[in-house]
Amino acid sequence: MRNLVALLTLVLFVGSSLAIAQDKAKDKAKEKAKPKAEAKPEEKAPPKVVLSKAEKAAVAAIKKLGGSVLEVAQNDGRIDVAYHLADGKVGDKHLAPLKQLKHIHSLNLRGTEVTDGGLASIAGLTGLERLHLERTKVSDAGLAHLKGLVNLQYLNIYGTKVTDAGLKHLSGLKKLKKLYVWQTKISEGGIKLVKTTAKGVRVIPDPEDDRRRAAIDAKRAVAAKKAEAVALTKAAGEAAKKSTEAGKKSTTAAKAAADAKTAATAAAKALTDAQAKAKAAKTDDDKKKTAAAVKAATAAKTKADKAATDTTKAAGDAKKAADAAAKAATAAKAKADAANKPPAKKAAKKDKKKAKKKAKKKK
Repeated sequence: MRNLVALLTLVLFVGSSLAIAQDKAKDKAKEKAKPKAEAKPEEKAPPKVVLSKAEKAAVAAIKKLGGSVLEVAQNDGRIDVAYHLADGKVGDKHLAPLKQLKHIHSLNLRGTEVTDGGLASIAGLTGLERLHLERTKVSDAGLAHLKGLVNLQYLNIYGTKVTDAGLKHLSGLKKLKKLYVWQTKISEGGIKLVKTTAKGVRVIPDPEDDRRRAAIDAKRAVAAKKAEAVALTKAAGEAAKKSTEAGKKSTTAAKAAADAKTAATAAAKALTDAQAKAKAAKTDDDKKKTAAAVKAATAAKTKADKAATDTTKAAGDAKKAADAAAKAATAAKAKADAANKPPAKKAAKKDKKKAKKKAKKKK
C-alpha cells in the first residue's frame, strides 16, 4: 500500500512539472511572436558650422575695419558681427566683406553712418536672424534690401527715417518676431498693416497693444480697488462692532465701580456705627458683642475698599479700551469711505479750452 501511495505521488509531481514546463514554453513563444518595438534613433546635435576660406577672409577684413566678430557659442560656429563699438565713422564700405558670410547669425550697425545703399551688401545674408539698424541713416529704400532675409527674427529701426511705405518690404519675412520702431515716422496704421502681412510679429511700441494692455491694467486696478473697498468696509464694520462692545463693557465696569464705591461708603458707615456702639457698651456682654461687630465691620470695609479699588481700575481700563476701539472704528470708517468714494471726474478737453478762451477774453 505504501509503495502504491509513493508511486501515485511521484506521478502527480512529474505531471505538474511537465505542465509548468509547457506553460513556460508557451509564454516564450508568445514573446517571440510579439513585434519588436523600433529603437528610437539617438538625437544627434547638428554639426558645428565651419567657416569657408572666403568667410575667414571676410572675418579678417571686418576686424581690420574695426568690427568685432564672435562665435555664437562653443558648439555653434555661426558668427555675430558688430560695428557699433568701432572707432571712427562706420559707413557703407565697412559692409562690403559681409557679402561672403553665409553663416552670420546677427549684425549690429547701431549708431553707424550706414545708408540705404550700404544695405545692398547684406541682401543675400539668408541666415541672418538679428539686425540692428537703430540710429543709422537708413530709410524706406534701404528696407528693400531686407526682402531676402528669410530667417530674420529681430529688426530694430529705432531712430531712423523709415515710414509706413518702408514696411511693405517686410511683408515676406515670415519668421520676423520683433520689430522696434521708436522715433520713426511709422504710423499706427502702418503698424497694423505690418502685423497683418507679417503674421506673428510683435511691434514695439504698438499703440493698439499698449491701449489694450492699459485697459487690462485699468480693469485689474478697478477690481483691486473694489476688493480693497470691500475689505475696508468689512473691517470698518468689525471695528464699529468692537467699539460698541467695548463701550458696553466700559459702561458695565463704570456701574460696577460706582456700586462698589457705594458699598464701600456703606461699609465705612457701618464700621463707624459699630465703633460708636462698642464705645458706648457698659456690660461685659455688650462689650463682647460690639467688639465682634467692630471686627466684622472692619473686615467688611476692607473687602469693600478693595472691591472699590479693583472695580475703579477695571472701569478705567475699560474706558481706555473703549476710547481706543472708538478711535480705531473712526479711522477704519474714514478709510472705507475714502475707498468707496468715486474718483473725481476729469474735466473734458473742450471744457478746458473754453475756460482758457474765457480767461484770455478777460485779460
